[in-house]
Amino acid sequence: MAWGLAALLGLSGCAGAQAPTAAEQQAGEAPRVVLAAPASDSPAPAPAAPAAPETLPPPVVPAPAPVVVPPAARQAVVDAYEAFQKRRWADLDRLAPLAAADPVLGLYPRYWALRNRLQDRARPVPDAEVRQFLADAAGTYLDERIRADWILAATRSGDYAQALRVPAVAEPSAAVRCALLLARHQSGKRARAAEVLDVFQPNADCWDLLDQAAADHILSRKELNGLLRDTLESGKQGEADRMAGVVFDDAAMVQYAALMKNPRKWLESRGQPRAAVDFELAAIALSRLARSDDRSEAARFIQERWAGWMPKADLQWVWGQFGLVAALNVDPEAVRWYRQSGFVPMTDYNHAWEVRAELRAAPIDWDRVATAIRKMSGRQADEPVWRYWYGRALAAQGNAVAARQYYESIAAEQGFYGLLAAEELGRTPALPPQPAPLDPAWTAQARANPGLRRAVALFDLGWRREAVPEWNFALRGMSDAQLRGAAEFAREQHIYDRVVNTSLLTRGVADFSQRFIAPFEGQVAAKARLIDLDPAWVYGLIRQESRFITDARSRVGASGLMQLMPATARHVARKIGMKDFKPSQVNDFDTNTILGTNYLNMVLRDLSGSELLATAGYNAGPGRPKRWRAQLQAPVEGAIFAETIPFTETRLYVKNVLSNAVYYAMLFSGQPDSLKARLGTVGPMDGTRTARP
Repeated sequence: MAWGLAALLGLSGCAGAQAPTAAEQQAGEAPRVVLAAPASDSPAPAPAAPAAPETLPPPVVPAPAPVVVPPAARQAVVDAYEAFQKRRWADLDRLAPLAAADPVLGLYPRYWALRNRLQDRARPVPDAEVRQFLADAAGTYLDERIRADWILAATRSGDYAQALRVPAVAEPSAAVRCALLLARHQSGKRARAAEVLDVFQPNADCWDLLDQAAADHILSRKELNGLLRDTLESGKQGEADRMAGVVFDDAAMVQYAALMKNPRKWLESRGQPRAAVDFELAAIALSRLARSDDRSEAARFIQERWAGWMPKADLQWVWGQFGLVAALNVDPEAVRWYRQSGFVPMTDYNHAWEVRAELRAAPIDWDRVATAIRKMSGRQADEPVWRYWYGRALAAQGNAVAARQYYESIAAEQGFYGLLAAEELGRTPALPPQPAPLDPAWTAQARANPGLRRAVALFDLGWRREAVPEWNFALRGMSDAQLRGAAEFAREQHIYDRVVNTSLLTRGVADFSQRFIAPFEGQVAAKARLIDLDPAWVYGLIRQESRFITDARSRVGASGLMQLMPATARHVARKIGMKDFKPSQVNDFDTNTILGTNYLNMVLRDLSGSELLATAGYNAGPGRPKRWRAQLQAPVEGAIFAETIPFTETRLYVKNVLSNAVYYAMLFSGQPDSLKARLGTVGPMDGTRTARP
């Protein structure tokens, strides 16, 4: 719940481990992994079948032989993992050869040990060991990982030629892309400013690239200033200070530190800027006043003291920052400052908030909404969210034909704005046609896939951080039928998040029985109905909260299917009279779903019976939607309230949960369901405090 799982890839713990039902047991079994005494001829994993077009017949897959895993080898893998986690490198080096006898996971300890040596800048890069590992791990996820690590290590050591000789990484991270660009630049092929700006992300390898690009004058002063401004806008102080060190010399850094500490005091002590660096420092200081307790007074200070001194574009950027901070604080003054920003270049993030501020205005000026969207880049304006709102603006301006074209362009998309666009077109909401039943041969092929089998072994050990990328790597190049087969394999293994995420990758078909899986045989629905909650809404929430991972744990400590915070679990247990509740029970299926559904019901009652407000309250705490609602100037349609939620995680969460609920409702009932009806209208109301945690 509160601040739920922003990204499933980072979850710790293992996947949902409910006991299989009889139906699931009959659906098929994966190749058995047998812990046995050492054998001289342990069978190797079956090779993965090549990607098959949908027009080809299902593959013929022989039943794979059991994979024999020596118990001592698997224990060595487990011990090596503990050594790796605790940075006991000598123990890891000792255990890696013992673990090598594990035919499924034996490469992992060796990879961990080799990666540690690659990251040690005090030691030479072990090129020969890396080449041998590449030969032994060819075609696997760890092959890809060690190549990326080798590129980073070679670049950090200054061996740029070796970095460029490493076989290409299929999906390089930002760090690898920065390292390769730096290696190429240092090898004589000068990097271009556009390339540096395209790859840069704030990590050690990208900082190395940026430092070199600045030293070699690849980036202009304007481009460097833009990077600093964008970083300051993000609110990441440490990264901004690091960027300032690239942009400013030592003398300017003294002034930068002073203005960041107290921008008003710094500005009051300064006269009219003369040099370019003084104008940039002043623009930054003025933008920081947006964070003042009294933004209106700060804006008057700027108008009276500084507006006549600053270049128009710099002043417009400052007003854009005032607009952004005001919008994030649901301050109705945001539109005034955004309108003063004119057409100054802004980040995508700020452009989005200008549109949201206009949508929240009372009354809505649809001409302004349309203008704000036209300020966006073509790529950003083409996103479904902005195509929908541009269509709405066109409709409000009387251009129904053009509006309809915008709705048509996204109405077939599955998600929040696809559903809304379809309703604007007057269409009855409906599920897409269910594809033909999957031939069992595709699931059999997935069971035989070595990468998927490795991933399942990692899930079984509870090593989700390692299991998820291993699973995802194995999906590369798969056809729709193969992806559906892999999703069914995940269903058999009760790894429900992989069922959903794998099925979402299909391109030509949409199997909603996978994408909107409803596990646990109605137990969740039964608990919801006991307290008159809509089961579709509850399933929609769980799908977003935990992807049905029973022991999911978020970065802030929320646990279980319904992601309950410890304090919330205790509060609800007391309220409903659950005696002898212990925090250790929060991941128990029955306990978690009883507490979670009851808490959701409490929040719903506390927030006027609005699913929209209650969904936001479940994620961000029920007090927050009350405060956001209190700052409305007039009633707004629910879609506008949802789109203008100031917390990115909560905004996305609400849109996903409620669109999920629509799809689950149609799956459960076979009848149409309306997203607009679920969203309703939200009117102003005081921000009364709530006793709910």
